[in-house]
Amino acid sequence: MGSGAFALALALALPACVSPAERKCQLSGVWRNEQDSLMEISALANDGGFQGQYLTRVTLAGGCPRVSPLKGAQQQPSEAAGPTFAFTVRWDTFSNATTTFVGQCFVDTSGREMLSTTWLLREAVGSLEEDWKATRVGRNVFTRKRAPKGGILHSLSPSCEDAASPAP
Repeated sequence: MGSGAFALALALALPACVSPAERKCQLSGVWRNEQDSLMEISALANDGGFQGQYLTRVTLAGGCPRVSPLKGAQQQPSEAAGPTFAFTVRWDTFSNATTTFVGQCFVDTSGREMLSTTWLLREAVGSLEEDWKATRVGRNVFTRKRAPKGGILHSLSPSCEDAASPAP
């Protein structure tokens, strides 16, 4: 076997030696949480920054949700653990609220990637006296959704024009 063929055989064999739990978790891609909300995270920049889109299935006022922009940053992952990250979603046109998520990426023993997050949602209120009710806290776990890259969330977004039209 020539050195080129040996190098190719070695390169093909090495990934098989890595257990699912040792695989690195990558943030980029499409993710779904337990409420069926979807987000798509772009490729990470060299400084750990990323952008994406979020399509919620839950709204505060029952408005028609639209795809909303998200921006965030990932801490560089260590050898021992998946990366930690944070991102903010500015709910686009249907809500006067902002949500910030913090979390960590994990790979379970079967190789499934998960983003475990805690979030704070801040809703606008009319006065300082109402400030006590303006912030909510929660938790979501996202799992990777296999989907084509780029713009998939817009195709899955509900048609708000149809919902706003009066019934005949």
